[in-house]
Amino acid sequence: MAIYKKFIQGGVPEYLAHYYWWAYLWDKSIWFFDHQPVINAILFGQYDKLLNKTLAHVERKPGAKLLQLTCVYGKLTPSLLHHTDSEVHLCDVAVGQLELARGKTTEVADRCHLARMNAESLGYANNAFDQVILFFLFHELPPQARQHVYDEIARVLKPGGSVLITEYGSTPHRHWLYRFRPFRFVLGHLEPFLPGFWQEDVRAKLSGALHKHGKALAEEPHVEHCFASFYRVMRFNLQA
Repeated sequence: MAIYKKFIQGGVPEYLAHYYWWAYLWDKSIWFFDHQPVINAILFGQYDKLLNKTLAHVERKPGAKLLQLTCVYGKLTPSLLHHTDSEVHLCDVAVGQLELARGKTTEVADRCHLARMNAESLGYANNAFDQVILFFLFHELPPQARQHVYDEIARVLKPGGSVLITEYGSTPHRHWLYRFRPFRFVLGHLEPFLPGFWQEDVRAKLSGALHKHGKALAEEPHVEHCFASFYRVMRFNLQA
């Protein structure tokens, strides 16, 4: 039996177990990857820059409810909770990831609500959140799963709310890393859905999902690039 099949249990999506068991589901990998030097190396030394750019756009109005879609390695979640006094909900389909997040947020546990959910099918009510935050999630989803997540974001986000997405940039044809074919081959092997995401129009996808729920973007997104546009931070504001 293939190793990944051992991790398909309790609602874990097949694609997650198949392609990412070694990164997110195996207990030894959870321990290994959650070291800041490792994460920073994976992001070519850009972690702190991306984190700070992300935190600068976190909703801070009193009484706001924030949703972080899936846990992430590193200090994003505790930094988010210390950056705002808002209530933060965090969901993930992997029990090990939720346990890791809980260990990082014990000091602010009263404001951090963890739930085991698949981002493609959230258990939250319509219009429940003022902001939805995604940190390097979309590029790890196959196209159909990405569409489901866009639809769920549009459903649970309030009119006048915002979506904050930190991700890879558009296809970086001129970036030296992309032009180095061996690297592009390895990255495409480790991240099999990234080539498709590179070509995706995030604004169009999100706008289409919002339209299904009678919502719309208020303006063009605010986009900040990092590492010669290899990465980007995008904030999308909705009409009230």
